[in-house]
Amino acid sequence: MNQPNPSTAPHPLDAAFSAHTVLSTDYPPVEFTVPGLVPEGLTLLVASPKIGKSWFVLGLAVACVTGGYALGSLKVAQRPVLYLALEDGPRRLKSRLNKLGVSEPDDAYYRLTFLVDLTDSSVDSAMREFLTANGAQKPLIILDTLGRARGVHTGNDAYGKDYNDLARLKRHVDSYPGSSLIVVHHTNKRSGDEDFLGAISGTQGLAGAADSTLMIRRDRRKGQARLQVTSREIPEGEYAVTFENGYWNLVGHDLKEAAAAARESEQMGVLGDLQTRILEHLHKYPEPHRPKDIAVALGEDPEKVGTYIRRLSETGRIQKKERGKYAALPEPDLLDEM
Repeated sequence: MNQPNPSTAPHPLDAAFSAHTVLSTDYPPVEFTVPGLVPEGLTLLVASPKIGKSWFVLGLAVACVTGGYALGSLKVAQRPVLYLALEDGPRRLKSRLNKLGVSEPDDAYYRLTFLVDLTDSSVDSAMREFLTANGAQKPLIILDTLGRARGVHTGNDAYGKDYNDLARLKRHVDSYPGSSLIVVHHTNKRSGDEDFLGAISGTQGLAGAADSTLMIRRDRRKGQARLQVTSREIPEGEYAVTFENGYWNLVGHDLKEAAAAARESEQMGVLGDLQTRILEHLHKYPEPHRPKDIAVALGEDPEKVGTYIRRLSETGRIQKKERGKYAALPEPDLLDEM
């Protein structure tokens, strides 16, 4: 076997560069698919099963191909989307699109491409071909879910295998600046961990390989949720979001307001006595009520009742109806990922 000539072999430091070079170079700003939440590169989206992850990413896909608003508030640029819906089929996808108000085959929806029947080995080739055709338009790829796009790991070095799986997927979008990949994944049974990265199913190799991680925490019986974010490109954050009739929305008009709502919700903790009584009243009498009528029924100060009702509505615990009336949230109809 021929041995490499030491005189022609590359030197280990040939690719090294100095801090002076870094400081002297102008680098382009980081591109965002969703401002403040999804930068270019690979984002890992994690939540418990049946919480609404697929609704979340489908809503982002619709916003991106139309140049609309992600989570109801965040304006996004128009771009092509490849949605690898590996746990769904065309019938379910149409039903969900209709639920999201997409019923007419507008030209914008030529930009939204679905694949539902792929082997784990063909996911990479599908991504490569899509990026080759659309890479100049800074596309978004959604992989739903990671478990359907890789083999079963056995033996030692689970961390290395997890890391390499995501690193392999990440290399595709890294080759096309401005493009992004959202990988949907599940939490483990320790999803209540204080450090939410510890709740990701698998090893820390998954979070380690991702550029950003989003985690949705939602009580299955409620529409209100928290969206937690950690990233190499943006500060860590926590935002209040709601999930109703297939729609995920920020609480507020922007991330700043959603962050304030999340802080207020955390500070409120267990509901106070009056808030609990308001909720009990609305559940007992399901027709919509005006705040002043609730105050009379409870024998409480109307101004205080009105303040608490607004807070309960803003944090997704009750719903605002027509003409300033409020009602309890409907029982969940299992808008899940069946």
